[in-house]
Amino acid sequence: MLKGILFSLTASLLFGVMYYLSSLLRPLSGESIFGFRMWGSLPFLVAAVFLFKQQPQFIGFLKRLKQEPKLIIVLIITTLIGGSQMWLFLWAPNNNVAIDVSIGYLLMPIAMALLGRIWFKETISPLKIAALVFAFIGVLSSFITGGSISWATWMVLTGFPVYFSLRKYFDIASLSSFVCEIVLILPFATYFIAQTDMGLIESQNTNIYYYIVLLGLVSGIALISYIMASSLLPLNVMGLMSYVEPMAMLVASFLIG
Repeated sequence: MLKGILFSLTASLLFGVMYYLSSLLRPLSGESIFGFRMWGSLPFLVAAVFLFKQQPQFIGFLKRLKQEPKLIIVLIITTLIGGSQMWLFLWAPNNNVAIDVSIGYLLMPIAMALLGRIWFKETISPLKIAALVFAFIGVLSSFITGGSISWATWMVLTGFPVYFSLRKYFDIASLSSFVCEIVLILPFATYFIAQTDMGLIESQNTNIYYYIVLLGLVSGIALISYIMASSLLPLNVMGLMSYVEPMAMLVASFLIG
């Protein structure tokens, strides 16, 4: 449990750093940043397979896909959900919806905890229930004052809980399956990068390549930590730990302006 909590904290803090870092990548579009993030993260994810000695599990997962073809469909679905969430994460800060996405991440742990309790029959202690109640009151007050919930908020609120639930239900919550998801995303990432005029971008941001390398480094470590945490923690604990991330994102949002 402790190891999972440490992985979750590391991931959440690094996601906050990455949220701010995306503002330094201007004038790259959200799609281009997403493309560079996927390619930049892949080497770190592959390295993690060897670092955590996951080679047998990775080979075993590929064999399982061959033996259970239905898992390929599940993997495609989780890839689409996860990919869209990662795109939104980097698109939002440069398109004036950073706060909306941050609110989505505040709502998400509530949905994850409820799914964990209803779908997986996970036990929620009185202290966790109290935390969820206070979180719900806080978000409800934000909804009342704001008057509505944006599409970006809804996308985060529904996306990640379904994503993690599918991975847990079909027993594919592992680093191996996530590496496969990233590989499936690469054709889209390559297309987005190919549409980018890097000469023009570099003329407006001379440090762009340094920031792209930094993006890959931060993203790779954050994603590894997040996937490891999701494989070690119950869904409701994972949801509660996720509150660190929107706090870091809100700080980044205010820093971005």
